[in-house]
Amino acid sequence: MTKRDFLQITDFSTDELKTMFDLAVEIKAQTRRGECPTPLAGQSWACIFHKASLRTRISFEVGLQQLGGGSLYITNKEIELGKRESIPDVARVLSRYVGGIVIRTYNHKDVEELAEWASVPVINALTDFTHPCQVISDLLTIQEHLGTFEGKTITYLGDGNNMARSWINAARRLDFSLRIGTSKDTHPGELVDIAKSEGARVEVLYDPIEAVSGTHVVYTDVWASMGEKDKLGEKTDALKAFQINNELLTHADDSAIVMHCLPAERGREITDEVMDGPRAVVFDEAENRLHAQKAIMVTLAG
Repeated sequence: MTKRDFLQITDFSTDELKTMFDLAVEIKAQTRRGECPTPLAGQSWACIFHKASLRTRISFEVGLQQLGGGSLYITNKEIELGKRESIPDVARVLSRYVGGIVIRTYNHKDVEELAEWASVPVINALTDFTHPCQVISDLLTIQEHLGTFEGKTITYLGDGNNMARSWINAARRLDFSLRIGTSKDTHPGELVDIAKSEGARVEVLYDPIEAVSGTHVVYTDVWASMGEKDKLGEKTDALKAFQINNELLTHADDSAIVMHCLPAERGREITDEVMDGPRAVVFDEAENRLHAQKAIMVTLAG
């Protein structure tokens, strides 16, 4: 079997992603019955974390345990990736010990280099460029609440960051329309044009009401990502019109759901009333990190 990695959603074809969703549904049901399969029995996976984490670290570590495997939590102090040892050397050493590598870091090119040299699967658990595991979990949640994500309109409001780019990549492979409501100063960049050239239904809108009009999913993230907190003031000025609040939601579809990848800065990009309201599926979304990521790991492990 050829080694596969999951660095971006576009690493997998449409059919492969649909199979992964089916597997996630199956594994979630089995887990809730106390019958989670254990295909990773006897394996330990390296979990390299250079950024603080609640959902990502715990969901991967619990997921590995439920699949029969073990996890090794590795911070930058242990290996100083690319400094104390070169990335190719780290990749080749770890490949002799572990069944796979999960990495949450800053520079996406470091993850690509790690995957190039590793002989075991590598999973991008977040970089400054993309956060693919989150969107797989989000799509699973949309499927659960709306029956399907196919043919739906999904609106992302906020900064054109790694989450926005991950949603664009998902639209390049899957059948939904994506609207990105943002300011001209926080546009997600050239990936929008790449997606459109491939036939993806992606548009960037600068009016929040237009962005959410009739939409089925209203989604947001913090306006200043980890490593960009010094820009919070300017981002807030640029994006304050895109806050998810009850008034803005009146323009969405009557059955629209609200999502946030967390952590949330309540009162900034989303109000308490919405976050704790009946339309929010935020904590279902957080739970599904566990089950979606188990499906990703099982898929990569073959």
